[in-house]
Amino acid sequence: MSYYQHHIFCCLNERKPEEECCAHLGAQHLFDYAKAQIKKLGLSGEGKIRLNRAGCLDRCEYGPVWVVYPEEIWYTIIDEHDVDEIISSHLQKGIPVERLRVSQVES
Repeated sequence: MSYYQHHIFCCLNERKPEEECCAHLGAQHLFDYAKAQIKKLGLSGEGKIRLNRAGCLDRCEYGPVWVVYPEEIWYTIIDEHDVDEIISSHLQKGIPVERLRVSQVES
């Protein structure tokens, strides 16, 4: 068994002002919100969920972007509602949020 049930990497990369990137789309706010929600719900720590800052994940056009392991599911996050849905559906119930999956966006 892995140390964490879910390990999430959140792109917080910042590029030049004229270049598209997750940081320019509110990634830090969404990361901070998610971190607080996960803690509030008692979901952080060994055997649970770990949320990590990441540099560029090279999917800027879908930003802010997260990737959830071990499932390797990529998400595009727009607002706090999306964060709440990923926490309640994917992280707590094991049901990925299809409408936010990058693979769905690319289709």
